[in-house]
Amino acid sequence: MPDRRQAAAPMLETERLVLRGHRAEDFPASFALWSDPEVVRFITGRPSTREEAWSRLLRHVGHWHLLGFGYWAVEDRQSGLMIGEVGFGSFKRTIAPSLEDYAEIGWVLDPAQHGRGLASEAVARVLAWADATLPMPATACIVSPENAPSLRVAAKQGYAEFARTAYAGSPVVLLRRPRGGG
Repeated sequence: MPDRRQAAAPMLETERLVLRGHRAEDFPASFALWSDPEVVRFITGRPSTREEAWSRLLRHVGHWHLLGFGYWAVEDRQSGLMIGEVGFGSFKRTIAPSLEDYAEIGWVLDPAQHGRGLASEAVARVLAWADATLPMPATACIVSPENAPSLRVAAKQGYAEFARTAYAGSPVVLLRRPRGGG
């Protein structure tokens, strides 16, 4: 298999969004995002500390260098503000069934942006990139069964449930999507 690593996330665009690699100056916006109780309600249930938010930002950047995929900063095209993050990770989770064979997609947006279809727009764009670029036959995601909006975003993009389990003491739904969505 060819080496697919790259130094940074490629820039992707949609009608309303610019998806770009993270920069150090994104830290204040990223920290504000991950320290918001509404953002983490279905993810960890606990707002991130500055240290945890910084580590997450570094992890997003590092994925690209080591694996050739990772997370993008989601920027509102009109305002230029970073309003979220979307992308793929390999987190080496202790979970059964295992997600080791998948690039695991995730997304998070500033709650002020919810209800506008931006998550679906961003997820569709990174999935188009993944379908054209990643060698895996499928991607996966992990979602709280209580997170109806994220379950709808996943279903809209072709993700289907393949297991229910627990992760970090909380129930989760595991979903996967074959390359090309079908």
